[in-house]
Amino acid sequence: MDIDRIAIHESVAKACPLEAMVAALRGDVPVEAVGDDASFDAGDCVVTFSPRDAFLDAAWVHGIRAGYDEFDVAAYEAAGTALTNSTGIHGDTVPETVVGYLTAFARRLHVYRDRQGDSDWTQEPYDTAFTLTGERVCVVGLGTIGQGVADRADALGMDVVGVRRSGDPTECVRRVFTPDELNTAVADARFVVLCCPLTEETEGMVDAALLGTMRDDGYLVNVARGPVVVEDALLNALDTETIAGAALDAHWAEPLPEEHPLWDHESAIVTPHVAAFTNRYHEDIAALVRENLDRTARGESLRNRVA
Repeated sequence: MDIDRIAIHESVAKACPLEAMVAALRGDVPVEAVGDDASFDAGDCVVTFSPRDAFLDAAWVHGIRAGYDEFDVAAYEAAGTALTNSTGIHGDTVPETVVGYLTAFARRLHVYRDRQGDSDWTQEPYDTAFTLTGERVCVVGLGTIGQGVADRADALGMDVVGVRRSGDPTECVRRVFTPDELNTAVADARFVVLCCPLTEETEGMVDAALLGTMRDDGYLVNVARGPVVVEDALLNALDTETIAGAALDAHWAEPLPEEHPLWDHESAIVTPHVAAFTNRYHEDIAALVRENLDRTARGESLRNRVA
């Protein structure tokens, strides 16, 4: 594969400044920002946030997110266009965000922040705040992000269990369940953290039945994809206090509509799909693309290739 141009699609601006990405990738191969009117050929590498049909004419497309469910993998394979993703670079940012959610729920920080705008000094009831130490967290999906969550939860003294397809043991996780044991895995957890990809198997995985299995003082955290959770089931669980709360960085529709009931739920923390964001994100992506450019020059396989 000979790459003559790196075309950075304007959709990259959803995650980081377009000009910063262009600057970070400048080198021996020409780099330019492109829009939806651009065309591509077999000498192009496209760096993008979102898919476009025209990208299938390029030699290689790199998605700047870990998830690639929006990309038609079969179409890329049929076109002979390589598709890579950015898994592996979110092992610090997303887990740090998750720790923030867990701490906010345990120490009631989200409630106090909401009251701050009203100069409200009201303290939460004595029995509402708790410490993370000794509490069980179930991490569903133990890839780079899930392992990062497990490592940090273990360091905080939490009892960490997890779910992964292989069922293989992993560091800092006391017990690993397989997906068919999901109900058992979440039943005794104070926190259930979703870090799994969106697939046919995981779509709608968190439904009313699973939410009903959770503790009524338990919290759901979704840093995976919105459709992993059945929307109506979660809203009902929050309304009926089947669970204590939820932190959601991945949503069913993005942006989350202004009239969506989650905005008004005191028991919910809503963030606009920013768990992975950092002021160095463009540098992390650029390092991964440059590594793959070097691999192509040596005739080696691309890292993170998914098609």
